[in-house]
Order: sequence, then structure tokens, then C-alpha cells
Amino acid sequence: MTVPTGHEAPENVRLIGGEMLLWSDTSGLGGVTEWRGAALELVRRMIPENGRVLLVGPHPRALVDDVAARAADTAVLLRSYPDSCELGERHPGLTVFCGRLEALAAEPYDLVLAMDGLLRTHSAEAPAAAWIESLEALAGLVALGGRLVLGVRNDLGVDRFIEARPADRECADDQWAPHGFDPSYPSGPEALGLGLEAAGLSVQRRYAAYPDRQSPRSLLSSEALECGLPEALTFPLSARDGGRMLVADPLRLTRLVFRHRLGEALAPLWLAVATRPPRGDGPATADELPLGLIEEGPALYELAAGGIRRLPGGQVRPIPGGRVVEEILVEACAREDVVTVRALLTELADWLDAGGDASAATDSLVYDGRRFAAADQPAAPAERPDPHVVLCRILWRFAVRLLAAGHHHPWPWPLEADQLALTLCGMAGRTCEPGDLDRARKLDAELGQPAELTEHAPTYRDLICTRDRLAGQLTAALARISRLEIKLSYRERELVRAKAKLRRTQRKATAYRRTLGYRLSRRLARPRKVARRVIRLLSG
Repeated sequence: MTVPTGHEAPENVRLIGGEMLLWSDTSGLGGVTEWRGAALELVRRMIPENGRVLLVGPHPRALVDDVAARAADTAVLLRSYPDSCELGERHPGLTVFCGRLEALAAEPYDLVLAMDGLLRTHSAEAPAAAWIESLEALAGLVALGGRLVLGVRNDLGVDRFIEARPADRECADDQWAPHGFDPSYPSGPEALGLGLEAAGLSVQRRYAAYPDRQSPRSLLSSEALECGLPEALTFPLSARDGGRMLVADPLRLTRLVFRHRLGEALAPLWLAVATRPPRGDGPATADELPLGLIEEGPALYELAAGGIRRLPGGQVRPIPGGRVVEEILVEACAREDVVTVRALLTELADWLDAGGDASAATDSLVYDGRRFAAADQPAAPAERPDPHVVLCRILWRFAVRLLAAGHHHPWPWPLEADQLALTLCGMAGRTCEPGDLDRARKLDAELGQPAELTEHAPTYRDLICTRDRLAGQLTAALARISRLEIKLSYRERELVRAKAKLRRTQRKATAYRRTLGYRLSRRLARPRKVARRVIRLLSG
């Protein structure tokens, strides 16, 4: 990012006070939420015709461009001067306010988007206002009948328990005011609703964003979470970011959150849609707002009352019941229940032989004890491959995910996914060759979202296992060193005793050689030796 030549702001950039001249919120160090397809779809449905839209705080470039292209009148509020200049040059038709939120004096807007929250609306040039004070200032910018979309990060979200690094280290030096000391910051979804009502707004719908606060791809309303969601829908909502250090398996922990009906309370991020009711009228309804939006790969699904439908233009279809096949297999592997694994894989192979879905996978199939069903509808391959190749692909993909997550399994000898996949194919009663594995990987790449064999960020559990292994090796080495030191000390003591004994013997020998008897015997022994030599010569 570059500041315009001469540090002159474009004509559509207005400085309102509190602007930060040398600071950028889009440098990647501040952790701006990367809203994706689900959030874009939600915002598109709320953009008013011929209305005014205000974006408060930094937002992803794709979202800003989309709103600017659809809204009749769009304005943006940023505290960073370089970010404001860059945005003003990119969109000459936008009105860009540069400064802190409390300094903005403008006519109310029909739609106000503050999806990054309120923490990045403060300025280092003035003391940071409390969260509720910033919310009141933000609510004052919402027109009668207008809407506010506010994002709030959960300090006790499930992703906080997954990550090994403290949450305070996720940002750079933009958090000069320590987060967590503001008593007005929402402690839960109910507190968020009360805060919006205190600011004069009526909550239309609250969404829980998953799988994490950095790049959410699913929005689930509180109404949908209260009813309980099928496992086929909640299973994919797990954090799988390979660039972070993890404490535990995110899939397992997220599944427990939904199973215990804590999906909203422990959501990584809340997105609230509130409105300022017109005078004399009741609160606006949220019938046009979706119950949920779920992004899975390139596809976007909407959660409806009767099931789920693919956007755009898809028909509503019921969500299949039953348990996800991958979860059944993982639990059976953890118990070393080979009988259950063999029976389930055999039924899966028979289902594929009978014409089952060629694009299925263990993480997208559910089983109710009698039949298999696909949780989603991925793109089918151009030509239907052989059933044993489809089975090989499904089991190879499962083997990759099983080993990548570090789960226990009862076959310790396969050290690679290919070997484990061939073992699982044999348990299903089908024989697969290495050539089938090549075709299976090709099919997986053709269907999109192929299973990754690359290095992944180790979980804290992996580090514990590595630490225990190294600790065992270190203990064995220390024990050997201790034994050698004991043996060396014993040998040194023996050597000291031997040297002392030798010195005593030498002293005794010296004293004996000095006695009169020894000297006389030595002198008398010499004539006898000479006589014996002479006798030997004469007798010779």
C-alpha cells in the first residue's frame, strides 16, 4: 500500500479527527476477519434499494467491492489514513471518512455494517471508549427503519480452546488498550442483545459464525441452534487451519459443542442483525433473513425450515439423519473394534456396487443403521468410475484424515496413508492394487477438495507424544550414564586401592633391602654362584 504522492488525500477522503497517519489495519497483522461467501450472501439480501450504506471499520476487499457495486450510496469509515487513501483511489465514487467513530457526524444510514466489531474504530490519538459507548455512537448512525450488522468476537469461543497460543498474541501492536478489562463488552449472546436494546435497536436475528473468527464460512441463527442440528450439518463445521498450533482435534471438540447444545454460547464469533424501529410501528420481522448460510468448498447452502437448499436456485431437500460414517469409524478405531469396522466397510462396498454415490466420502456420508445417504450434493465425475476405485478413493481419503488428525487405529504397521488404505480395502472384502490408488487420487482431485498429504501443524497432543518419546529416550540415556558413572567410580576406587597397595609393597621392599640379613645374604650368595659356575665348566 502506498500513500498518494505528496501525502495528499483523494478528493473523496474526508478527515474527521483522530485519523492515524502512519497506521494500516489491512497489513495482515491485526487479524481482520475475512468474511466469505456466507456473509456476502447475507449482506446482499439486506442492501436497500436506493438507500445509503455505511461500512464502519476495516472489511475484506471483496465485501467492500461488492457493496460498492450494489448500493446506490456507499460510505466507509476507517481510522487509518493510508487505508483510506488506498480505498478512495480504488473507488472514486465512495465517500471515505478517516478518523475515529465518535468524531463522525453524518446523516443516518439505511444499512450500517460493522462486521469487524468496534475495537478498530478507536484511535491512538484519544482514550478508547467503552464498548457500550462505541455501540451507542454506532447506533446513532442507523436511520429509522434501518439496519445494523455488528460482529462481536467471543472471548470464550470454541476456537479459543483449540488454539495453543494465547489469544492476546494474535494481534500486533494495534491493541494498545488491553482487551478483557472492559466490563461492558458482551459476555454472551444474551448480553449482546441487551446491549443493542439499550442502544435503542431491536434485534432481528443473531448468528453464530463457524468454524473460527478469522475466516468464518457458516452463519447459524440462534433459532436453528436451539432446535438442534443434524450431525450431517454440524460435522463439517470444524476449524481446520494448517497454519496454527492446536491443542486438540478441532473436529472432535466442535462436535461436542453442538451435541451439548452450546453452539451459540461457544461460537467463535457472533453476528447480530438489529434494526431501529420506525416511530409508532412495531419491530420489523426477520422473515427475509435466512436461518443459516453454510459454505462448503465452492458451494453455498441455505438452511431452511424444511431442510437445506443449494444457492442459487436449488430446491429444498431434507437433511438426512444418522451418524457421519467417519465419526463411526474413528470411534471404532479408538476402541480397536475391528468387527464394527469390517462390517461397516463391507456394507459401504456393497452400497457402492449397487450404484451408490461415486462422489461420496466418509466425512460427507451418514449412516442410520440401515442405509447410507450423502450429506451434501457434490459435483459428480464426468464418467462413473469402477466401484472398487470409488471405494479405494473413499478409504484413502479417510486414511489421510485419520493419520493427519493423529487418531489411534488398530493397525500399527501401516505408516503411510496408501498402506492403510489398502488394509481397509482388504477389510471391506475388496482387493485394491497400487494402480487403483493412483486412479483413486486422480478421482479425488477431479471431484475437488482433494485430501492433503502435506505437512500439517502439529496439535498439542502430538507435541506431548513427541515430548514423552524424547523424555523416555533421555531417561534411558541418563540411566546408562548413571550406570557408567557408578562403574567408573568403582573402578577409580579400585585403582586408588591398588596404587596404595603398590606403594605399601614398595615401601616394605625398600625397608627389607636395607636390613643386615638381606645385605649379608646377598654378599654370601655371590661366592656360591661363582663356585657353581666353575664346577659346571669343569664337569662340562
